[in-house]
Amino acid sequence: MSLLPLIAALAALSSASPEAARTPAPAPAAKPADAVAFSRLVVPDGEGPAIEAGVWSPPGVAGRLPLVVISHGNGGDFRSHEDTAQALAAAGFVVAALTHTGDNWRDQSRATDVAGRPRQLSVLIDYMLADWDGRAVIDPERVGAFGFSAGGFTVLTAAGGEADLSRIEGHCRAHPGFYDCRLIAARPVGPESPRWTHDARIKALVVAAPALGFAFTPGRLDAVAQPVQLWQAAGDEVLPAPWYVEPVRQALPTAPEFHRVEGAGHFDFLRPCTPQLAAAAPEVCAPTPGFDRAAFHLRFNEEVVRFLKAKL
Repeated sequence: MSLLPLIAALAALSSASPEAARTPAPAPAAKPADAVAFSRLVVPDGEGPAIEAGVWSPPGVAGRLPLVVISHGNGGDFRSHEDTAQALAAAGFVVAALTHTGDNWRDQSRATDVAGRPRQLSVLIDYMLADWDGRAVIDPERVGAFGFSAGGFTVLTAAGGEADLSRIEGHCRAHPGFYDCRLIAARPVGPESPRWTHDARIKALVVAAPALGFAFTPGRLDAVAQPVQLWQAAGDEVLPAPWYVEPVRQALPTAPEFHRVEGAGHFDFLRPCTPQLAAAAPEVCAPTPGFDRAAFHLRFNEEVVRFLKAKL
């Protein structure tokens, strides 16, 4: 799988209309999207470019609701996990997802700025709690995070993790064909120790197919004391076993709630594609043989909602 076709596929996935990408719920239940409100935001980020974000929330809300922030994978945007955001909002959460500056389908100039991602996530939390028009409905003591792939690395770091980036060189020398290693070869990660951003407001996290898992050596996740729901695609061809999910699972100080999805591929954690989108973005949307992504997402979203309801 080459990098440019994959980014083009993610562009097609991200630029499709939100309506076209919704996952239908089984009849006679209403679609999650029917029970949520949506707004698109521009979040100031100091002297840097503003951050694009989307917010889903139950309409006509009152009281204090938990907040969940979402970090997408390499080359995605705030809509990459729209069906999961809708399901969470329909269940009573305020959900905010950002488009990572410099790591999205429009712009890959900072695709390997792994320290910038958790900082941007923290900026989003700041905005939602202090500046968002609906902030009065958010309970600041109940903030959760969801992340997929590079977003999984992002939320683990924001929650307290400190990856050992010196391990990248040896890992990529041994596995130069892996997706992350080809990305890093094109845009090298600096050798200096990064200044990681941690956010103690995050009280629970859901992590799916985390990137750079091999860099979380023993001790590097000791500060992640929050409850974690960890997901692995058994047939992940982009971040294959045993270099990504397994080191994270072993390094977490408390055993996570772990789900291994038999038959799933890496991109099965992204929202299901319509037939039109599948034709435009085969790298991301091509069905994994023998696996029903739409059916999986009904269960996946239920499990994410259940876990975050219990932990926030």
